[in-house]
Amino acid sequence: MRFLKRITIILVICIPTFVSTACAAELKEVIAALEQGYDSLTDVQADFTQRTSITSMKREELARGVLFIKKASGNSSMFRFDYVKPRQLIVSDGKKAWYYLPDNNQVMVSDMAALFAGGNGIALNYLTGMGHISRDFSIVFAGEGRDKKGNYILELTPKEPSQAIAKLQLTVAASVVEQYQKKIKSEPLFPVISSVVDDHLGNRTFIILSRVKVNQGISNSRFTFKIPKGVEIIKSK
Repeated sequence: MRFLKRITIILVICIPTFVSTACAAELKEVIAALEQGYDSLTDVQADFTQRTSITSMKREELARGVLFIKKASGNSSMFRFDYVKPRQLIVSDGKKAWYYLPDNNQVMVSDMAALFAGGNGIALNYLTGMGHISRDFSIVFAGEGRDKKGNYILELTPKEPSQAIAKLQLTVAASVVEQYQKKIKSEPLFPVISSVVDDHLGNRTFIILSRVKVNQGISNSRFTFKIPKGVEIIKSK
């Protein structure tokens, strides 16, 4: 489903972070630092640039926009992806999701529970930072485990079959891992420097984030959508 893919690909993240030369950490420490980093966040705002390599068509698609993510009550989360190019909007209040295509004069409306049922639930958990990756994924170090700057590279495979994700590769900031090792208290940081999402068709998506802001107290009004008059409504089953 294109709607689901549009949401899932936002998992691919790149954030500039200071890199430390601390001693190598064990896998369990890197995972714990990553999960703790997500737990410290209540909301995230960032500009994004998206690049998707489509294997079957041997081409790349580019997009850019602004994203907002916020933890809601209970286990739900809210998100909003404003695509500037091409023009489209994906927004959810935690219960319902809207995928608006202004150039087509259409909006797809879906219940969040149905959209992310079964194995696709891990996509939402990871996207919103509400889940525990060690619960949802089998995790190993990718390659030599660290890049040239000393950051940690993880390869994640879903424990349960997922239509949305075949494999993830995450680069975790060494500075965040060092803070965890030394139990240093600091301002919350988004722990992932870069990420790659591979699907079951061999497609690969990258997203680069810039101007990242965390815990800004984003208003809930950002995550509501009023359907414009005259727009065709398509209900997803």
